[in-house]
Amino acid sequence: MSSDQRNDRGSRQGGQGGGRRFVRARKSCKFCAEKIDYIDYKDARMLSSFVPERGKIQPRRISGTCSTHQRMLAAAIKRGRNAAILPFATD
Repeated sequence: MSSDQRNDRGSRQGGQGGGRRFVRARKSCKFCAEKIDYIDYKDARMLSSFVPERGKIQPRRISGTCSTHQRMLAAAIKRGRNAAILPFATD
């Protein structure tokens, strides 16, 4: 692509046009809203909402948790798996 096909900001001209992007409102952390300081690994019902069927831990951008609670959540899920409260994966 030659430089005459780009505008002053470096993006392509023509094509899809518009350039508007959907900006989603930030999700609020469920644990911060409920003022939860410790995530218990024995609470399988709460932890299973953050683990889909394949058994992977949902990332922050999907679950909406803050970084502090995401680290605590990941540790609690791993402890729950080792204690056989949560499955590693389903068949």
